[in-house]
Amino acid sequence: MNKTISAFLLCLLLVALAACSAQGSGTEHADGEAEKEITEGEQEPRIISTTVAITEIMDELELDLVGVPTSYKELPSRYDGVQEVGNVKTPDLEMIRALNPTEVLSVSTLEYDLRPVFEEVGIEAKFVELDSLQEMLDSITGLGEAYEREAQAAEIVTRLEEKVADIQEQTAQNEPPTVLILLGIPGSYLVATEHSYIGDLVKLSGGINVVTGESVEYVASNTEYLQQSNPDVILRAAHGMPEEVVEMFDQEFKQNDIWKHFDAVKNGRVYDLEEELFGTTANLAAAEALDELIEMLYPSQR
Repeated sequence: MNKTISAFLLCLLLVALAACSAQGSGTEHADGEAEKEITEGEQEPRIISTTVAITEIMDELELDLVGVPTSYKELPSRYDGVQEVGNVKTPDLEMIRALNPTEVLSVSTLEYDLRPVFEEVGIEAKFVELDSLQEMLDSITGLGEAYEREAQAAEIVTRLEEKVADIQEQTAQNEPPTVLILLGIPGSYLVATEHSYIGDLVKLSGGINVVTGESVEYVASNTEYLQQSNPDVILRAAHGMPEEVVEMFDQEFKQNDIWKHFDAVKNGRVYDLEEELFGTTANLAAAEALDELIEMLYPSQR
């Protein structure tokens, strides 16, 4: 495949992947002092969350919402009966406007696409940083300050920081495994770097990503190069339509002979990641996800 086609396909995949991140005008990031200005001197907040990850965070912060994303995933029971506002990538703007929100929360990975859309119809949008676990913790602290939920935010942050410390203590004496992370969507897949959320979890668990020197979250696959890196472990993350993507991965590994030369394949160390735990953005399932990773990266430790 020539470089032009590869670049075009990569752009298409990244656009589709953003949709999974899931999910008067002005935009600013939801952390620190910028978020603190939201409620000062204003009415009781009428908040709309457009992604599942943010919705779960708001539930942990004990905050009500007037709008939630449309998703096949189960949302917290606190929001039973709350109006749905559409898909994370294509929210229902008319419905959002009708709910008269004081702020609409999305994620920073979608800011480039959604900011002009929201601004055009005069919707106030805030984009929460959830690219890594630490960014999520910082954002939770900022949201806690903004909505006077400092105690709840501190409890969440402390719990996750303690989990990371525990994981790093467990793995400190182990030989770090090399890891290849494949992120599949219906029809194709990308390779996740350490700048992706799953790549961040692998790094926190002591794993070494075989893809280095990149500044982006995902890159196009080059199986010959990847085979030369010969990772100890291959992680396959399925998004969009998980069952279909897992089937796609299975066919790829059977039909493309190059995979049989990977030590990870020979040794049976290829793992499919559960989408509920391993999303494209950080989420509150991080503690459970880290526990799952330990099982995969250090099987002899269990």
